[in-house]
Amino acid sequence: MWAELLPVGRSAASGGYRRHAWNTADAECRAWFEQQARARGLHYELDRNGNQWAWLGDPQGEGAIVTGSHLDSVPDGGAFDGPLGVVSSFAALDRLREREARFTKPLAIVNFGDEEGARFGVACVGSRLAAGVLTPEQAFELRDADGVRLPDAMERAGQDPTAIGADPARLGRIGAFVELHVEQGRYLAEDQSVGVASAIWPHGRWRFDFHGEANHAGTTRLDDRHDPMLTYANTVLSARKKARLAGALATFGKISVEPNGTNAIASLVRGWLDSRAADEATLTELVEQIHQAAAERGERDGVKVELVRESYTPVVEFDGPLRDRLARTLHGAPVLPTGAGHDAGILASAVPTAMLFVRNPSGVSHSPAEHAELADCLAGVSALADVLEDLACQ
Repeated sequence: MWAELLPVGRSAASGGYRRHAWNTADAECRAWFEQQARARGLHYELDRNGNQWAWLGDPQGEGAIVTGSHLDSVPDGGAFDGPLGVVSSFAALDRLREREARFTKPLAIVNFGDEEGARFGVACVGSRLAAGVLTPEQAFELRDADGVRLPDAMERAGQDPTAIGADPARLGRIGAFVELHVEQGRYLAEDQSVGVASAIWPHGRWRFDFHGEANHAGTTRLDDRHDPMLTYANTVLSARKKARLAGALATFGKISVEPNGTNAIASLVRGWLDSRAADEATLTELVEQIHQAAAERGERDGVKVELVRESYTPVVEFDGPLRDRLARTLHGAPVLPTGAGHDAGILASAVPTAMLFVRNPSGVSHSPAEHAELADCLAGVSALADVLEDLACQ
């Protein structure tokens, strides 16, 4: 399975993946998921929000145990973030069938759509829509860098955008959702192949708009400029300093510039901030401090600064009894928090959720260098199989 999926959407230039929502590579990943489901005799289903489901047992049954993750990527992302969870889910089911496990509850494997938000700027679109966290009206306003609207992209890919929306009946039939994911960061020790998640830090994305004045780079005196690039650059440095002092994280990883000419002073710089902290109060204060510093610098530069919050996820404490049950099943596996968002975090408000992490020896993620050792991946399959057997075969 891993070898089949590995080339899909991979850039020959960077070695990274460009599996973005509703593009050609995404369609290939979806076709692969459907093929895997049908090859195992599972009931394949595409829900109203574009999420894919593979069911063993009655899809309408109560108390279903669900596992899975996502197949899309960040721009030039790694091979493991998302796909490891989906591949491991099918492999865990294969292992349980080899054990002749007797299922007493429906079991499903899911591929949530547009988890990374690489194309339309909002993460976990498929699970957010299902949970009612993102409304259809909000989704219809999302556009990619080329101005393509989300509903238009969905329609071109064969999905009915008019059907999107909350799916409480489906979520209400789920007894537990367990997502396996490659570790992001490096916290598991060398002899710890698998860990259990305790919580997800609160996190969000904010857009900073720096409005200046376009002018000629070769003729405009420095004192006569209203250069938004200066304000933006100062804000990037300020964000790093303030995040370090707060024990939090703040990253400007995306930027757009108008008119984007080499010999032109910019009229507008847009920078997207990703920020995360251990608690919501710290995160709120940090973003306010970054905004204040940007505004103060903007006054000196003659630049107007506007701030728009594009997405936000509060702190997620995974279901305590379920988390503890996983740790016991895995004979005291380490329990650790994460700063990365996941579909499991979005669903946690509606469904008992938990996560397993597979050790990442380098700690690198969202990069072609992302990696997990084969032995640890196989240990992850075994752990997931043990967890699913405990939950779905009792």
